[in-house]
Amino acid sequence: MTNPVVAIVGRPNVGKSTIFNRIVGERISIVEDVPGVTRDRIYSSAEWLNHKFYLIDTGGIDIGDEPLLVQIRQQAEIAIDEADVIIFMVNGRDGVTAADEEVAKILHRSNKPVVLAVNKIDNPEMRDLIYDFYALGFGDPYPISGSHGTGLGDLLDAVARHFPKRGQEEYEEDVIKFCLIGRPNVGKSSLVNAILGEERVIVSDIAGTTRDAVDTT
Repeated sequence: MTNPVVAIVGRPNVGKSTIFNRIVGERISIVEDVPGVTRDRIYSSAEWLNHKFYLIDTGGIDIGDEPLLVQIRQQAEIAIDEADVIIFMVNGRDGVTAADEEVAKILHRSNKPVVLAVNKIDNPEMRDLIYDFYALGFGDPYPISGSHGTGLGDLLDAVARHFPKRGQEEYEEDVIKFCLIGRPNVGKSSLVNAILGEERVIVSDIAGTTRDAVDTT
């Protein structure tokens, strides 16, 4: 990838996919008000004030050792490794949770630039909720609202300040695109991983493990 890469990371059900869709300007990631909807890494190109970048949506990092939770966490950690900048998203209404603290430990170990986004701050009266999140150790939290789209400009300004400087704009080469389709549990994800030579999507014997359309190059 030639443009900067930004990963959205956090525990389950804090609004990562809603913010991802708002930033890219279209509904790519599935959004539901239940934990664990996003599982694989979802990529899209995005732009903010002439800054072109790739954005990654990730599954929620959860505390637990169930096989699916471990695989989702591994997918998120791959996104962290790929990213130039990380948006760490939390839910302002819930305060700092044990899962938030666990994600914070992972991000501190990454030594990557992290911008802390406090979601679900839907009106000015709720801004005081952000102060507890200073305890996570990532500097000033940015209040945002996925439902209203407010605060994203300030958040993206903060993200763009961490982009590496490039001497000239780089362009993607034209590529041939194809789609892999089939009924549940016939091995589509295994084939994708074999072609790419990496664990790009989660593989499980459980039908319906892959939920989003996964774009890759």
